[in-house]
Amino acid sequence: MDQYKRMGKRGAAMLVASVVLLALQCAQVRLGWSDGTTASIYAVVLVVNIAATLAFPRGKSGVIRFVQRWIVNPPVRLLLHVGVMPLGYALLETRGRTSGKPRRTPVGNGRQGEEFWIVAEHGMRAGYVRNIVRDPHVRIRMRVGLRFRWVDGIASLHPELDPIAIQRRLSAWHPLRAFNAVQVQVLGSDLLVVRVELRPADRGAHHMTEKTSKSADLLVPSVHKRSSRSADDRAAITHRELAP
Repeated sequence: MDQYKRMGKRGAAMLVASVVLLALQCAQVRLGWSDGTTASIYAVVLVVNIAATLAFPRGKSGVIRFVQRWIVNPPVRLLLHVGVMPLGYALLETRGRTSGKPRRTPVGNGRQGEEFWIVAEHGMRAGYVRNIVRDPHVRIRMRVGLRFRWVDGIASLHPELDPIAIQRRLSAWHPLRAFNAVQVQVLGSDLLVVRVELRPADRGAHHMTEKTSKSADLLVPSVHKRSSRSADDRAAITHRELAP
């Protein structure tokens, strides 16, 4: 019963997202940027996409992941790497579960304070999700203040959380995040929430400084003790040398 309920909720969310994309396409036709034939084809594709997602999620996942890996992600990844950050995006770096090499994937910018939220389009089929299962230590390249920086973090998977609710919360008053959420809903096959606990370098440095200070405080008494003991020894030796 829960499975059918999830499928119904997923289908409704996809329908809403598809209507939004179709409305944008119709607006382009209205403005003369596109023709009616393109909008009609777009509508048919969106309907077929909903049916394929509900009936054949594994097959759809394979097609979408192939297109994203070899066509869409390489130019976006390059822009993110050189610092030309497309609005609404960030770059997630995981460690390859087999090779051990860094693997970078463009994701929607879902930062909220010291947390970074990702809704994985293809759930456990996504390569970066499987990398996180093997090693949860990740890095995210995103805007910190006026500069783009790498921020360390610890990632965790949360299948118990509702991806649609997470997207709704992240998209509030953020048009670019809302558009990214629409894309995820349309292209995704099995949504999964990923949470990253960010660990900024300055906080880590503060922690290390505090830790070092405490260690220094613990060392100070022993140093004084050794110094005073050495002074006593020298005084005793001098006394013996001066004795008749």
